[in-house]
Amino acid sequence: MAVNKNAQIRYKVLDKCFSNPYKNFYIDDLINHCSIALTEHYGKEATVSRRQIFIDIDFMRSDAGFEAPIIPIKDGRRVFYKYEDASFSILKKPLTNDELESIDNTLEIISRIKGISGLSNLESLETKLLGTKDSNRNHIISFEENEFLVGIENLTPVFNFIKNKQVILITYKSFKSNEVHEYVISPYYLKQHNSRWFLFGWNHDFQNIQNLALDRIINLEIGNQSFIETDIDFEEYFEDIIGVTNFEENQVTEVSIELSENIIPYIISKPIHGSQKMKGNILTIHVKLNYELETLILSYGENMKVLEPINLKNRLIERLKSTLNQY
Repeated sequence: MAVNKNAQIRYKVLDKCFSNPYKNFYIDDLINHCSIALTEHYGKEATVSRRQIFIDIDFMRSDAGFEAPIIPIKDGRRVFYKYEDASFSILKKPLTNDELESIDNTLEIISRIKGISGLSNLESLETKLLGTKDSNRNHIISFEENEFLVGIENLTPVFNFIKNKQVILITYKSFKSNEVHEYVISPYYLKQHNSRWFLFGWNHDFQNIQNLALDRIINLEIGNQSFIETDIDFEEYFEDIIGVTNFEENQVTEVSIELSENIIPYIISKPIHGSQKMKGNILTIHVKLNYELETLILSYGENMKVLEPINLKNRLIERLKSTLNQY
């Protein structure tokens, strides 16, 4: 039985509810959670009927579905639903024939377009999909991904807010403050850096581009303000920086770094920036100075020594002294 996108979202939400050992979910709770998930996914109001939830439960229990051990438990006059086997999850089930067929279709599309300029990342996606096709085969490849990444549940809703050009009311708590803030954002772009995801959008109050880490978002809601369009080319926006911090007022600076001999082959094979040039053991890049650049240089320890500019060199010295004072 083919499963549409709406059903997939509902099944995943119901799966979380049924496997939650700390809370009882009654029919109204299940309706509410599924409606919220669909609303966040599509960026517009969506509701699920009581009848649809019961149809979903029947399908999840069936042989054609997931053979899920969903049981009703009476609580006075009300009934809540749980998995009889607390360790069960539909996410642990082998892929269905329909899902395997969908993967095959996706792989066929990837094979046709992966040679197109700008789509180099499709190579790793193709490898990941091939690795999921046969759940019985031994694992022969591993990708560097953080399965415990906080805030990843915000990725799909934010993506859909961007796609649907919906203003977001974001409740946010940064690492630097104990205070919770609310921001009204017209969302434009998502970028991953150092295993974290960041949203870039127009802050309606501050009247500027703001980046927000998805793992610091406490709550997302659809805002009632009008979406503000942008003409920013985000490929160009990140061209002159390392990381995600772009100080618009900063000028691009030539950074000159002396490298140790043993690290030169590594830097040649894995450039730290697109502007990178090598002459002997001297590396030069043209970037805007920011915190991420400093952190990257410091991560190489004694293998990198900044020669120019002086203000960057002095900043690194201050950070190294502060580090030494911790010991």
